[in-house]
Amino acid sequence: MSGFLPAWLFRALAPMAHKLRHRWRIWLGQPLHGATMIARDMEDRILFVRHTYGPEGWFLPGGGIARGESPRDAAIRELREETGCRAEGVRALGELTETVSGSQHTAHVFSCLTRDAPVPDRREIAEARFFPVHSLPVPMTAHTRARLSLWSSRG
Repeated sequence: MSGFLPAWLFRALAPMAHKLRHRWRIWLGQPLHGATMIARDMEDRILFVRHTYGPEGWFLPGGGIARGESPRDAAIRELREETGCRAEGVRALGELTETVSGSQHTAHVFSCLTRDAPVPDRREIAEARFFPVHSLPVPMTAHTRARLSLWSSRG
């Protein structure tokens, strides 16, 4: 849907849509599933993104899983849509159960290597860049830190 709107209009409407989606999820109270990709480059830096909507801070690429889509495919798709990067050597790291918008959320977390330079879509993603493990960006949400902990514990 976002591809049908000019980027400037999408960015203008995205904060309101994000708030409405948050309230809708609270009202429904249904379990959610999402996929996250921890993408590293050849220098072992990790790719982070900043959204044009929602909470301030740096996040890992990811998003919802489409009907009939596997979590792995969703993580690969989200990485490509948000940053233009292709995933190589995708590895499942595990699942995290958390609360998002008042609903139980299962985050399927994957890691990969990418040889591509990130190019943010400028609609959903304002900025995308690699950070060295010893100098990760701030602010970062607790959910993002939990995903990184899962990654670091799996070696």
